[in-house]
Parts: sequence; C-alpha cells; structure tokens
Amino acid sequence: MTTELTGLRAVVTGGASGIGLATARLLAQNGARVAVLDLHPFGIEQPLTGIRADVGDDTSVRVGVEHAAAALDGIDILVNNAGIGAAGTVEENPDDQWHTVLDVNVLGLVRVTRAALPHLRASAHASVVNVCSIAATAGLPQRALYSASKGAVLSLTLAMAADHVREGIRVNCVNPGTVDTPWIGRLLESAGNPAAERAALCARQPHGRLVTSEEVAAAVVYLAGPAAGSVTGTALAVDGGMAGLRLRPVMS
Repeated sequence: MTTELTGLRAVVTGGASGIGLATARLLAQNGARVAVLDLHPFGIEQPLTGIRADVGDDTSVRVGVEHAAAALDGIDILVNNAGIGAAGTVEENPDDQWHTVLDVNVLGLVRVTRAALPHLRASAHASVVNVCSIAATAGLPQRALYSASKGAVLSLTLAMAADHVREGIRVNCVNPGTVDTPWIGRLLESAGNPAAERAALCARQPHGRLVTSEEVAAAVVYLAGPAAGSVTGTALAVDGGMAGLRLRPVMS
C-alpha cells in the first residue's frame, strides 16, 4: 500500500465491477477514501463505501453525490466510469437503444460531474477522470452506437478541461482497448465460437492479449493523483498499442 493519495476523497461511478471496482480498490490502496456509486452497490466492502445511484436519473445522482460527499467530508477526485455497451451497425440499433446508451454514457457523465462540481471547486486537488474507449478514436466494426457515445465522452473531456482549468479542476480521460470485463465476457458467451472470438480480440491488440481492468485502473489513478498535476485535457490510451501501432503481419 502506498500513501500518494492519503487525505484525498474519491467517487467512482459504476464501481461495483470491472474497471470501476479495480479503480476504486486501487485508489483506496493508494490512501484515498473512496465512495462507489452504482445501481447495485451490494457487496462493496470496507474500506470502500457503497452508495446506490442511477446515472440515468438526475435526482438519484444528486442524492448519491451528496451522500458520498457527506460520507467522505468532500470530494477531490471524480471517476466517471459508469457506462453500458452496444453492438451493431448504424442501421441495427433502434432509436430507444440509442437514447438509452447516450443517456447513460454521455448524459450520465454530465449529471454526475454537474452534481460534484461544487465539491470539486472547494478542493485543493480537484481531478476528474472519464473512462472513454479506443472506440472514440478508431473505427471498430459493429460498434456504431457505442463509438458515438465514447466520441462524445472524448470531446466532453476536452471541453470540460478548458472550462474548469482556471478553477483548479483537471479533467482527463483514459481510452482502454478491449478489456477483459464482464461485458466482454457476455459478448464472447453469445458468439458462435467464443474461443475463436476471444483469440480474434486478443490478436487485434499489438501486444497480443486483452487489457486487464487493473491496468486501466493504474492509468486512472495516475491521472487522478498529484503526480499528474500538470496533466489536463489529455486522453491516455491503455490499449496495447492498438491506436497508434501498425505492425507488419507475421510471415509464416
């Protein structure tokens, strides 16, 4: 356990599983006091504080954020991780699914940040980290809706960084590649050949495997912490080189 974040108070949305849970645990291991906002915060154990909140509902968000601020005696770090996935081309997802995904992935981030801003403004070390995706910067097949939502998150990150830098609030995002999360697990289970699909997902990342939740969490914690005090408006790729590398095919 390190003490880099001792004295800081962090809120993580969607923190009951996957990247969110890994991030909440690593923040705590680095000394932060952490509240997790989630639709199903059951099973969250000390030292984490679990609070039920629905990022799709503004009243629920405001109540949850205030509960977290009261439990932590303020908020210094906000990790906007809550989100949902979607598969399909631009013609395959119905309007109601577009509304749902954009409402959670984009407006959910807006709602939580909006509610947390008064507390962040009162902090001497205020940081917001948004969990974005490689889908914001690379064209991935069968991910039209999800990509649109994460493209908005990337643009929002830049705009928020510009709006709040003079208030002492840093805003950054992480862009994970394909992460071995429960959502990816469900996609693989629904595939005709799960083993072949997993191999294909691993192969498209230059380092040859899926990214782990803990690797993404490490990037989030870096951006949230004082070592990144001059980093704002930045998107940090955690994708095994997928966004930037163009390797030659392996010749047999």
